[in-house]
Amino acid sequence: MSDKMVEVYDLRKYFQAGGIFRKNYVKAVDGVSFTIMKGETLGLVGESGCGKTTTGRLILKLIPPTSGKIFFDGEDVTKLKGKKLKAFRRRANIVFQDPYTSLDPRMTVFDTIIEPLRTHGIEVPDPEDFVIKLLYEVGLNETHLYRYPHEFSGGQRQRIAIARVLALRPQFIVLDEPTSALDVSVQAQILNMLKDLQKKYNLTYLFISHNLGVVKYMSDRVAVMYMGKIVEIASSDELFRNPLHPYTKALLASIPVPDPEIAKKKERFRIIGEPPSVINPPPGCRFHPRCPYAKQICREREPPLKEIEPGHYVACWLYTS
Repeated sequence: MSDKMVEVYDLRKYFQAGGIFRKNYVKAVDGVSFTIMKGETLGLVGESGCGKTTTGRLILKLIPPTSGKIFFDGEDVTKLKGKKLKAFRRRANIVFQDPYTSLDPRMTVFDTIIEPLRTHGIEVPDPEDFVIKLLYEVGLNETHLYRYPHEFSGGQRQRIAIARVLALRPQFIVLDEPTSALDVSVQAQILNMLKDLQKKYNLTYLFISHNLGVVKYMSDRVAVMYMGKIVEIASSDELFRNPLHPYTKALLASIPVPDPEIAKKKERFRIIGEPPSVINPPPGCRFHPRCPYAKQICREREPPLKEIEPGHYVACWLYTS
């Protein structure tokens, strides 16, 4: 059996953006390919609007792809429908960014967590005991069983959302910025809990975030995304130690340093301008209008994602020409 949990090949998602005389499309995800191994965490980082969340939702079939292939544990799930799609949903799930809107305000904690089992027709001998055990898994207890979402803090709501996901015992979970809406002290608790749960249940994560410090802590490997494309993939340690793509260097240079003396010595790498239009992206490398190293070939041809060092891939003509 393959050690690959998720395989994505040339995945694309174009959203129609209107237009009077001709249709325009937002190229949210445009030719993305990567693999997630069983039991690992792949971090997906990039600016807001680069296509991170769309990629996660495409993998879970929450939205249909425009083109490309998605394999889950060796099975092609790209065109799943009906009962097969429903069965797939038991094996792959998502924790959304905002715990305030991802929970139904009319449902108690018990109903929220037991609902996935009811949807999939799964019976347990003692539903209440089943839910209580899940609550203890995420740091809550039986006193929370029949309360409503508005009675909880943000961190507690996210714990409930995680318990709901665990109810079906999935193999793969997309974590879509699961701590960005929480206080810093609560973030650490949730992240440590997610790591413990991963070890206990051998879970595979796609961890989506723009917080590079959190990504480094959580991820085994990191993929950097810019304007719908993957520009660099490497192990977490390698990427933070030796970033190759100019965009990755700019992202890492933007990490704030609390010590002013260390901050003065930190290498500065700045990019100019704003990201181009996703409806009318520039030809060639999409980063070239903001790149200080741009050459003529960067303006004409799109660089392939190429392995420069073992396990370290980058899409940049500085390394592939």
